[in-house]
Amino acid sequence: MKSPFFISVLLLLLSIPFMSHAQSSSVLEISSADLLQGAKGFERLLGNVKMKHQNSLISCDSAYFFRNENRAQLFGRVQIKDVADPITTTSAYAEYDGTTKVAKLRKNVVFTNQKTKLYTEHLDYNRETNVASYFEGGKMVDSVNVLTSELGTYEINYERIGFQQDVVLVNPDYTLKTQNLIYLPIPKTAQTPGLTNIVSKEGYHLDAQKGSFYDTQLKQFKFFEGLVDTEDSRVKADELFYDEPKAYYEGKKDVRVLNKERKLEVFGDVGTYWEKKKFSQVYGNALVRRYFESDTLFLTADTLISQDGEADSLKYLLAFHQVNLVKTDLSGKADSLLYAFADSAIHLYKDPILWNRSSQISADSMVVYIKNETLDRVFMKNKAFAILTDTLLNFNQMKGRKMTGQFTDGELSNLFIEGNGESLYYALEGDTLTQGVNRILSSTIGLSFVDGLIKKSNFGVRPDGRFVPVQDIDEKLSRLEGFRWRVEEKPARATIDAWRKVIEIDPTLKNLFNEPEVNLEMPTQEQLQKAIKERPVKQSGGG
Repeated sequence: MKSPFFISVLLLLLSIPFMSHAQSSSVLEISSADLLQGAKGFERLLGNVKMKHQNSLISCDSAYFFRNENRAQLFGRVQIKDVADPITTTSAYAEYDGTTKVAKLRKNVVFTNQKTKLYTEHLDYNRETNVASYFEGGKMVDSVNVLTSELGTYEINYERIGFQQDVVLVNPDYTLKTQNLIYLPIPKTAQTPGLTNIVSKEGYHLDAQKGSFYDTQLKQFKFFEGLVDTEDSRVKADELFYDEPKAYYEGKKDVRVLNKERKLEVFGDVGTYWEKKKFSQVYGNALVRRYFESDTLFLTADTLISQDGEADSLKYLLAFHQVNLVKTDLSGKADSLLYAFADSAIHLYKDPILWNRSSQISADSMVVYIKNETLDRVFMKNKAFAILTDTLLNFNQMKGRKMTGQFTDGELSNLFIEGNGESLYYALEGDTLTQGVNRILSSTIGLSFVDGLIKKSNFGVRPDGRFVPVQDIDEKLSRLEGFRWRVEEKPARATIDAWRKVIEIDPTLKNLFNEPEVNLEMPTQEQLQKAIKERPVKQSGGG
């Protein structure tokens, strides 16, 4: 047995012809080993093998060194350490090519760059380009996140890792799945170009159909065609930003915010939403859908503000400019609107007008109350005017300073007028023939209706009344001052769809969390050998 000193001297002598050239070339050098054995075409190094290639220090238990080819095969406790960069790679086996500067590491590979570690069974590390690539599965771990995928590429110069195929990112707060992801270890940000699904530890779902950006430290997300579904709300937009610590959303293009408790969904072009405050602002062809058990209230406006605070006084919806509302038993328009959740009251301002079956009502301002999902009563203030059509399509009219209306089964059934009351209603014979017109002036007027026909009337002290026979009725006598039948302005469902046509969320959209987990285990060498031995031997036929 030769002494370690003799081996070291021999290795030094073998290296002399290459020394001057090695400093500026890519020659792979032998530094030391416990034992050197020569063989045809290569040298065998045994025990505490140490080699050097430019800035890389290489060590292993044993190696085959192909001097003429400038490459080596490394066995057992392989380590490649970069003295210029904080990069260390270990494995059970490796092939190192000094000319191409490519290391192929196999089995129990660990690639370490400061606090980032990459685990795999197959890694190719190109020292020329400073790029490490793994295949057939790998895992990256840093101080916050764990990332796994089938394929991966680590660009060290750019501190960028690309993950492809069955990518899973796990951190203490979220789990993300996608097919393609770029991760920056230093800011700890993840970017995906395609379908991305995230589930939070609370069970919230965050999805992007066309890619996402995720700051794993700040807990900030940006989704393209994104949707966030929580216990209390659902928010969707073509471009959706979400700040998880602030519970703040910001959306652009086709924004929609659903308040699950209130069954209220708001749509628009641009919107913001504070989840903890339950406060949202939506602009640009804004639309509201208020869901009832058997009906839906639609409302459009330029701008919508929704607040659902803890106090009853902080539970409301505001709509500004070009307000239209449509429900099965109600249509209306106004400049602005306030919907109070506490008492289901709709406050309408600035030339509001409502249509209910055969009636039209208008005033400077009005409040409509909904009870058990149907119209219950309405209160009109200043320049209140009501018009009801009867079976002959005559216009029964009422006006005054204030007016209160009651609804029965969703239809106007009673009106009470206060202050400067006037009424004009047609007297019919058998509901088929007009007899004339009753015109009455009174400080207060009370009227009851059935199918637009006046069935009962009450008047204040000393009313001033006049009956006009049908043959004497002209346009002036058939109209109260201020009469305007504006049914051509009545909004309908087509009005809502023309303002904003909603594309409903597809419940069948692909979600990577819905796909079954399939783990294929490779057989061990012992299992393979056993299978070979148990395989039946094919008998060859004789000729």
